[in-house]
Amino acid sequence: MKLRIRGNSLRLRLLRGEVELFGTTGRVMETIQFGASPAAQLSYVLEADSEAQEISANFIDNKVTVSIPDSMARNWVDSDEVSLKSEQSIENGKQNGTSENVLKLLIEKDFVCLDRKNDADNADAFPHPTGKCG
Repeated sequence: MKLRIRGNSLRLRLLRGEVELFGTTGRVMETIQFGASPAAQLSYVLEADSEAQEISANFIDNKVTVSIPDSMARNWVDSDEVSLKSEQSIENGKQNGTSENVLKLLIEKDFVCLDRKNDADNADAFPHPTGKCG
């Protein structure tokens, strides 16, 4: 699972095997190690949540968790639907010098990149519908 953070936006991109795992277990997680101690790592998780009413994200104890309502998650896994989008209000508004008071969330199926034929992720990526890399 790839994580992209830019401004007040968070994007997760999942390969086919990760989408299958998410469909089976309701959860996919990755961890980035910056050092030897547990405090020097960042984990990010995508999870299906039976209590959730909408897509949401939180950050607690060096872990980013994006939650999706179960029914929405199941539909996304079992269909040709490419992405799920949501916006989450930021309680105090205007964080980190930005003019936005929302966190934009995007969860996507990761496509084959035809411009980089030797990309290791291509083996497990979804076929690209337009034939372009992006």
